[in-house]
Amino acid sequence: MTASGAPGHPPGSLQGIRVLDLSRVLAGPWATQILADLGADVIKVERPDGGDDTRSWGPPFLTNAGGERGDAAYYLGTNRNKRSIALNMADPAQLEAIRELASGCHVLVENFRTGGLQKYGLDYETLQERNPALVYCSITGFGQTGPSAHRPGYDFAIQAMSGLMSVTGERDGRPGAAPMKVGVATADLSAGLYAAIGILAALRHAEKTGQGQHLDIALLDCQVALLANQAMNYLVSGEVPSRLGNAHPNVVPYEVFTTSDGHLVAAATTDAQFAALCRALGLDLDDDERFATNSDRVENRAELVKILNDAFATRTASEWYAILEEAQVSYGPINDIAQVFDDPQVQHREMARRFATDEYGDLTLVASPLRMSETPPSYRLAPPRLGQHTEEILADLGWDN
Repeated sequence: MTASGAPGHPPGSLQGIRVLDLSRVLAGPWATQILADLGADVIKVERPDGGDDTRSWGPPFLTNAGGERGDAAYYLGTNRNKRSIALNMADPAQLEAIRELASGCHVLVENFRTGGLQKYGLDYETLQERNPALVYCSITGFGQTGPSAHRPGYDFAIQAMSGLMSVTGERDGRPGAAPMKVGVATADLSAGLYAAIGILAALRHAEKTGQGQHLDIALLDCQVALLANQAMNYLVSGEVPSRLGNAHPNVVPYEVFTTSDGHLVAAATTDAQFAALCRALGLDLDDDERFATNSDRVENRAELVKILNDAFATRTASEWYAILEEAQVSYGPINDIAQVFDDPQVQHREMARRFATDEYGDLTLVASPLRMSETPPSYRLAPPRLGQHTEEILADLGWDN
């Protein structure tokens, strides 16, 4: 798949950095797409018989004018700005090509099971001998060490094991009460983000010292880190957090409210914001000691939420949007995905970018959220077909294929 990206961009901050991407599915490709958006040359190594698993994770799939099926939308979301080379590690000659590529790369990202690349001579210790400055990033479910290091780790299981699902979902005693996973693969995505951060720091070290290093990124570690205030609530108090539905454990009000024709979210994290919310709702709670401070409001959550819900029920959601906007109170509609991309703010920020492809016409992808004044992300290549760049990459190595 070829594409016309956005011309005229200044060189990315990672221009000149070459990344060998031996990962597949989400966490690894998410990290390498970030690097690619910032200008790195990312070479995605895929098995010839099917490539990245997510190429088939659909529907939906791309289709061309003749009705022929292309790659799944899932794959398209994590692989722009990359070049694909199809090589079989079981073939000695093709394996040597991968080793040569690794010798000429600044970064290698892989998400094989712990120790899985050692038999191919693609482990850190072996490659580091040929390329001492190599930044080698391993992404696994549980890390390179510990009693669970040998286990495969998928996002759903990690969301469960990390405690995230124990604080996600409707509270006990309410209809539908049960642990709930987040609607996107947050453990994979957070691992990809942490991997990209670690890689950038390791590249800085390598530039200064000539010394590479091995990054050990575990989905479980990353998701535990993202428990944030919920983890600290437990570590400080010794009390195990529970599910609160859409409510916040530490701040009230901060949840979904019911209007006369739907729902909205509203939040007041300071006493001044709470006072502004009350004025907007026409409520006089200034002298009510139950709600004087945030701690009081947390203690008397149920009573306050009922008062607020009764007030919100008197008008439509759109009427409240105008009132809360004028009062400078934090609020938001509960959008579906179509409404997200119709939102004027999302459109102004150009969070959907269009690529013109030869095979499938216009292809729209979600943009990078990074906004940088001098070296912004660029959109050079649409997600590649399997093995699309095999010949040109091998030719760069001097291989006659």
